[in-house]
Amino acid sequence: MNEAAHGPLQHHAALDARLVLAVRSLRLLQSVSWPQQAQQDFLAAWRSGRAVLPQVVYPRQDLSPVRAELETISRAADPGDPIGLYLQRTAHSWVVATHLLESLGTREVTEHSVRLFGRPGDTLPGDGPSNLEAARHFIDLADELDQELGSAEADYVLSAQTVQEELQISLDRFFTGHKVTVELDPELIAKAAAGPTRIRLRSGTGFSEYDRHQLLEHEAFVHTLTALNGREQPHFKSLARNSPRVTATQEGLATFAELITGSIDIERMKRISLRIVAIDMALRGADFLEVFRFFLAAGQTESDSFASTQRVFRGVPVTGGAAFTKDTVYLHGLLSVHTFFRWCLRHRRLRLTRLLFAGKMTLQDVFAFEPLFDAGVLAEPLYQPPWIQRANGLAGMLAFSLFANKIRLDRVDADDLVLGL
Repeated sequence: MNEAAHGPLQHHAALDARLVLAVRSLRLLQSVSWPQQAQQDFLAAWRSGRAVLPQVVYPRQDLSPVRAELETISRAADPGDPIGLYLQRTAHSWVVATHLLESLGTREVTEHSVRLFGRPGDTLPGDGPSNLEAARHFIDLADELDQELGSAEADYVLSAQTVQEELQISLDRFFTGHKVTVELDPELIAKAAAGPTRIRLRSGTGFSEYDRHQLLEHEAFVHTLTALNGREQPHFKSLARNSPRVTATQEGLATFAELITGSIDIERMKRISLRIVAIDMALRGADFLEVFRFFLAAGQTESDSFASTQRVFRGVPVTGGAAFTKDTVYLHGLLSVHTFFRWCLRHRRLRLTRLLFAGKMTLQDVFAFEPLFDAGVLAEPLYQPPWIQRANGLAGMLAFSLFANKIRLDRVDADDLVLGL
């Protein structure tokens, strides 16, 4: 690296260190999450015929000192430099998050959530349909296939302990330079949560074979993997942190990993899609009970319906007209990442798909950062998911996808599919 580049690097590395320090106490998802007791109380009342809206109390916070530091960092960063622009955008997303955290329990959370994660009516990449339209498509398709595919489903479930033990063996084999533990957590409402050094599973629940594969590909080989690779960055440790602005790419990449490895099933797509429809319902005025009944009617159990509904109402009033919109990013992120991988193949730039795992970044970032990887400013990923390592297989699948997309199914009749006639 030449001397001229050394000064900006040190300057931005110092700003990055300040950024990591400034946001170290911010836990967006943890702050909006509900205690397990809320589920127990609600379901007990529901089963006794006394359905009542849950009551959740959120802490009051004054994050103005954090916000002031973030704004100072943003002003000091050079937007003409790829890292400087990254720091500005990351700091800005955390500023929005501080406003969200300060308004927990109020309708204002919706406004800040939409700024970070979008809303169901947003259009998909390439002037496609909206998230909501895509969600309804997958729900309708899943409902049509339910009867046909139901008999093919396994009639057994795996215990949380079994999944924990099997995942631990897989992680020990894969993360040879780091220790990642799999723990059971009775307080977890979601089925799983991943960090850089541990993956938590909800105890007392059953997991399917699909669940087990999804946990490995989604939680371990994307969320945990990118956090560990980010920690290995020599200058910019914020790449280990899941800032709000990278959420769509992270969740899209993790869901794409399920798709490309055959670990996703139509019911998983339905669950993701139902949440998007539920967010739209809440924004239009549906309260917690109405959304809970919506999930029940869609075939989810009472426990799963509560877990799904609380995701929609995290941080906001449960009386309707407000929502935490994070779950809109799954389909949008999936289709964005899928498009990115196909673009990289078409333009002979598959290396970018590997660099995306070097830390937690957006698709926009990885394009801007490519020269920094070439210069050694950023380290290439220490770990890569097994499927990304099999470049030939990945290229084959993407190449077929690119070509198959040219076929318009609405113009294909059954007679066209009878070969040899």
